[in-house]
Amino acid sequence: MGFLEEIKRRRTFAIISHPDAGKTTLTEKLLLFGGAIQVAGAVKSNKIKKTATSDFMEIEKQRGISVATSVMGFEYKGLKINILDTPGHQDFAEDTYRTLTAVDSVIVVIDVAKGVEMQTEKLVKVCRMRDTPIIVFINKLDRDGKDGIDLLDEIETKLGLNVCPLSWPIGMGPEFEGVYNIYEKKLNLFQAHGKQTQEETVQINDVFGEELDKHVSKRLANELREELETVQAVYPEFDKQAYLDAQLSPVFFGSAINNFGVKELLDCFIEVAPSPLPSHTEERLIKPEENKFSGFVFKIHANIDPKHRDRIAFVRICSGQFERNKNYLHVRSTKKLKFSNPTAFMAEKKSVVDVAYPGDIVGLYDSGKFKIGDTLTEGEKLHFKGIPSFSPELFRYVENANPLKAKQLAKGLDQLMDEGVAQLFKQSMNNRKIIGTVGALQFEVIQYRLEHEYGAKCRYEPMALYKACWISGDDVNKLEEFKRKKLRFMAVDKDGRDVFLAESAWMLQMAQQDFPGIQFHFKSEF
Repeated sequence: MGFLEEIKRRRTFAIISHPDAGKTTLTEKLLLFGGAIQVAGAVKSNKIKKTATSDFMEIEKQRGISVATSVMGFEYKGLKINILDTPGHQDFAEDTYRTLTAVDSVIVVIDVAKGVEMQTEKLVKVCRMRDTPIIVFINKLDRDGKDGIDLLDEIETKLGLNVCPLSWPIGMGPEFEGVYNIYEKKLNLFQAHGKQTQEETVQINDVFGEELDKHVSKRLANELREELETVQAVYPEFDKQAYLDAQLSPVFFGSAINNFGVKELLDCFIEVAPSPLPSHTEERLIKPEENKFSGFVFKIHANIDPKHRDRIAFVRICSGQFERNKNYLHVRSTKKLKFSNPTAFMAEKKSVVDVAYPGDIVGLYDSGKFKIGDTLTEGEKLHFKGIPSFSPELFRYVENANPLKAKQLAKGLDQLMDEGVAQLFKQSMNNRKIIGTVGALQFEVIQYRLEHEYGAKCRYEPMALYKACWISGDDVNKLEEFKRKKLRFMAVDKDGRDVFLAESAWMLQMAQQDFPGIQFHFKSEF
């Protein structure tokens, strides 16, 4: 198969949602259809002992939530599908924001009972800023929830999306009888926990004919006809180009836990979703079909396999062909690197790849050379945009709870901070270490992982801080004067950049007023 054909057959997307909407369960079922796994795991279940494939970290298995983006690739109907299952919990939103830079489209999962939730709004806002094509999957139809039309109104109002339903539910909760696939004009009949790869499908070209009444109860058949009339009158017809331009979002209904409606979603997705798109760099636009390789690191994960203490940098390939054992330029360090065992992923399961194409995600074993946002090329100096760290909102002093493990604690903190789960600052005055995060749960995850992956224990001490912001200025003397006068509130981040620690909004405002020549930055990309 030629280079251009390989690019065209790739679909790289993220699944995003509020926690508990069923995102990881949907990922499992997509993997099942792709033949990548034989039995779908459960995110939280007393009966099913197999945990979700994408929740491979020990803390994820225990808590039943995703705390890190996981990458999974599989083949389906001649296409190469790359799924990135992201954490839904707001405390890990930064990982999700960065992951969205590495995908070409997204599937948003919405709980039929809860509707559009706050975290979904934030994530969709990021997608809309980047013009990322969005498909919506309304999940948990086997439970009672909101009316379909009300849900579509909510999606349009809260998420600002123009929607186009491509399937429609027949009943809901205990009365749920199936879904009518508007896109393929097929009726899919629901059986709770039915066969995993087959559904009873009936071709019905005209829902107003008698055929529908043979398969669905009369009241629900009439309801479906009325609702479809409304839907077809109110919502636009599906237009593939409008979807690719992020102007129209198809909507599907189903029940991921029952494996229902997932195949329709996947079949439509592979038909309409974009193959790898061009990427923006500070220098120029990078097109996937260019001959020369380029890619960027959007995520780093320490201890994917705790037995081997390995650290892996996830690289999104943007152009050209990535080849094993070939020298590539690491733009930030200006060094040439080659990789003898680049890997493809099924969550924590890895296989070595010889060649990878635009759209693929490869894992490179990393001994500490990489940072999030780093670029690899065949020689051209490129800097990819849109992979920032955000100013943290919660802060705690971190202290060593076991003096005999100081080295392990330092190494653990260093590696976990490289992942981007939190940020480490060192106070200029007394060298005390401060961890800053965007969510409280991250402190717990760091403490857990330090103990279980590095054998180091830490304790936290409370710290009252409003904001940590990076500072810069054109006048070196004014910058030094600011640092001298504000020494008690100065720190450096792990890259040695100056950070101002403001104890209150008023204090930050006064600093900005008193030092007009100093710029205060609330994300690291400046």
